[in-house]
Formats: sequence, C-alpha cells, structure tokens
Amino acid sequence: MSTSHIIENIRLSRRGFSRRRFLQTVSASAAATGGLGFRDLMAVEAEKLRRRGKSMILLWMQGGPSQFETFDPKPGTSNGGPTEAIQTSVPGIQIADNFPRVARMMDDIALVRSMTNKEGSHPRASYQMHTGYIPSGSVKHPSIGSCIAQQIGDANNELPSFVSIGGNPGAGGMQGAGFLGMDYEPFVVNNPGQLPSNVAIPVATRRFDRRLGLLGQLEEEFSAAGASQLVETHQSLYGKSSRLVKSDDVSAFDVSDEPAKLRDQYGDSSFGKGCLLARRLVERGVTFVEVRSGNWDSHQNNFEQCANNAADVDPATAALIADLKDRGMLKDTLIVWMGEFGRTPKINARTGRDHYPRVFSMAMAGSGIIGGQVYGASTDDGSAVEDSPVTVQDLFQTVCQSLDVKADHENLSPLGRPMKIVDGGQPIPGFLA
Repeated sequence: MSTSHIIENIRLSRRGFSRRRFLQTVSASAAATGGLGFRDLMAVEAEKLRRRGKSMILLWMQGGPSQFETFDPKPGTSNGGPTEAIQTSVPGIQIADNFPRVARMMDDIALVRSMTNKEGSHPRASYQMHTGYIPSGSVKHPSIGSCIAQQIGDANNELPSFVSIGGNPGAGGMQGAGFLGMDYEPFVVNNPGQLPSNVAIPVATRRFDRRLGLLGQLEEEFSAAGASQLVETHQSLYGKSSRLVKSDDVSAFDVSDEPAKLRDQYGDSSFGKGCLLARRLVERGVTFVEVRSGNWDSHQNNFEQCANNAADVDPATAALIADLKDRGMLKDTLIVWMGEFGRTPKINARTGRDHYPRVFSMAMAGSGIIGGQVYGASTDDGSAVEDSPVTVQDLFQTVCQSLDVKADHENLSPLGRPMKIVDGGQPIPGFLA
C-alpha cells in the first residue's frame, strides 16, 4: 500500500474516525512505510486534513430583505415606519422587533450594516451576491457554493457536496457551478419536509446494478463514436447519483426522526425544516448548503410582508445557531444570512419599499466569526453608508478566510482565462478570530 493510498484511507468527518479504520490504517502505514507513524502521515497533508469538516450554510433571503425591518431599524425617524427596535443579548446592539429569538443569539452573531453595491435588479444582484462577479455574456461564473465545494468538499462523500433547499430556485436566480461543470452543481431539494422523490431505487439493488452495467456498455460504444467528453460527464453524474441512492446517508434528508421538541424550535415552515435539514447534512459531511426564504420583495405592504417572513425565519435561524453550538459544530460551520440588496429608506405610496443596493445589512456566525458585534453603520436616515463600507468582494474574502479557502485560487474559464474565486476585496476587519 502506497503512502498516498494510506492517506486516502484516512477519513475525517463530523462523526469522527472509525475506530476499526483507524487501527487498520495505522497498521497498514507501519507495514508499508517501514515504521512511518500515524503522526508523520498526518503531517504529510496537514493542510488538507485541517480543512476537512469545514462547511457553510447560506440562508438566502430571496427578493432583498429590508434592513429597516431586520438588522438596522430606524424607529422614530421619517423612514423608520412602525418597526420598533429591541434589545439583544449584547448591550448596545438593537435589531428589529421582528426577530426576538435571533436577538437572544446575538453573542454568536456579527452584523454588517454597511454592505454596499450597485446592482439593483434581482437577476443581476442575485448573480453577483452568489458569484462575486457581475453578469457577463461571455462566461457563466461559478457560485461561491460551487467554488467552496470544489476546494474543500470530500469527493468520496456519498452525499452531494452542494445542496440547495426550498424556495423557488428560478426566482432570484439560484446560481450553479458555471464553468466548473456538473460535478459542482447543487443538488436541489424542493420540499425539505420529505425525502426527495429521486433518491429511491425503483427496483432491487442487484437489478439496478445490472442496468447500470448495461448502460455502461452502451456508453462505451457511444464514446468510441466520438462522444467521449459527453459520456464522461454523463458517467460522472450517474456514478454520483447511484452512490447517493444506495447510501445509508440518504436518510439524512428525512427530518421526521428528529425529536419533536427540536423540530418545534425550528418551526413547521418550509424554511424551518430546511434549516434543520441543513444541520443534518453538514453533520454528515456536506460542504455547502443553501436554504432559501422568499419572497422579501416588498414593493407593497412592506411591514406586513416582512413580519410574516420573519415569523418563519427568526425561530429557524436562532434554532440553527443554537443547535450547531450545542453539538459543537458551530466552530466549523459558517452561517451567512443575506439577500441580493436592501430596500429604500423612503416608504412608497403602497406602504412598500423598493430596491436599494446603496446600503443594506447581512449577518454571519460560526467558523471563527467573532459574535456580538456590528461592523459599519448607515446614516441616521438609512440612505447611505456612514462609515466602513463593505463590498461583495470584501464579504467573499471573509467567507474564504473563515473556511480556509484560498480566495485567489484560479480556475480556467472555457476560453482559457484564469479567474480567481474572489477578484479583489479584503476580509472584514475584526470579524475573524
């Protein structure tokens, strides 16, 4: 057994080492390397091993949540409307009264009130907030989820590295792998309240395997006829799919076996079940999970719409942070709460707020993020950044540093152009331990 094979057999996950595999691996390493010990083997690829187990959960507020009704309320001002501010667990930090449970978790949360951007249309802003790039007709950029799955995902995990849960993937422009290819496309779960419909084998396993064998023979003929690249992509997709449907880990998608008390804490909404599912997935080694909530596009009845959305999002967000923390997983799991932009300070004639990328808010927790703080500020009327502006590139730099991902890693576009995961920006000062 070679050293590379020995290292490949060392599997780190949130469930820890298999004791039997640990002993087998150490014994094999001693025999194969003339006494090279386990500690030495760990040192060979220390950086890779250190990064395993990191994950990110993106809580995506599709439509653009109002900063005034979430994390930057302005009560008593002409732009503040009826929304009140409430105290959080951190003295001096207040958020909107729509989020009482999140307020109690503020010790673990870092807020940014000075996000700023120029994209004010849903498709363009959603694209940029997912990829770090503005849309271009010449290239489809990979989402940050696909990039993270590529960089730190475990290709041997039977579950997908990137899962997107709930909401309407077509609304707000859910982004996929772009030019990174099929291996890093998200596995979409439309209804987090039940097992996905396409993860059950319709026939006996032996018959299923025979069908795959026949398919492989047909594909070999097709490949020989000049379609090798197409066949390779198809085989990769079918290989991953077959491993998933035959895996015991597919049970991770069924949240019904969680304790009733815990399910109640997350809430019975699609978003609540999605957050609970996200925890179950990262617990089993999934690298990136996006949970979608919508619609926050409050051009009319803003205050009622935000309150209704928050009734689902507030308990689920707070429960997710608390649950991860209780299980010792928050230190390795980054949570990012954001939408594509904010809403206008001025309340329109329909009691709504319109698109406003000039200044808006977002939140982060876990994976080295120092909670209990607010970075940046908007002006008293909420119309502009008062200090410490944060760009999309700054946010992505922070995400990459939190997850030990090299932000300047370059992937080649189909035209052969090297493109960094993040082009520019700096990590948010004081956000990371």
